[in-house]
Amino acid sequence: VQLQASGGGLVQAGGSLRLSCAASGRTFNRYAMGWFRQAAGKEREFVTVISSSGSTSDYADSVKGRFTISRGDAKNTVYLQMNSLKADDTAVYYCAASTVYNKFFSSTYQMDYWGKGTLVTVSS
Repeated sequence: VQLQASGGGLVQAGGSLRLSCAASGRTFNRYAMGWFRQAAGKEREFVTVISSSGSTSDYADSVKGRFTISRGDAKNTVYLQMNSLKADDTAVYYCAASTVYNKFFSSTYQMDYWGKGTLVTVSS
C-alpha cells in the first residue's frame, strides 16, 4: 500500500500549485483522505480533509478560501489546489488516509497510511 504525493515545487507568493496524491495497493473508496504540512522547525499541522464519498471537506482556518481539496472519480487520488500562496505556506506537504474522518482533527496524527512528503516553497 502506498500513497504517492507529487506536485510540489517553488512558486512566487500569490501563485498557485496543485498537489496530487495517488493511492495504490488497495481500494481507498472507504477512506477519508487529506493533507498535513510541516514547516521547518514547526510541528506537523492539519491542512484539509475530504470524506470517502467526496461530499464533505474541511480546512484549516489558515487555508480556507485559498485551498481546495478534491477526489478523482476512482476515489484513489486526491488533489489539493493551492491558490494565492503565501510564504507561510512553505512546508513539506504529506497526504494521509484514514477510515475515520475525525482523526484528521486529532493532534495524535494516527492515520492509517501516510505518503512521503512533497516540498512546497513559496518565495516572497
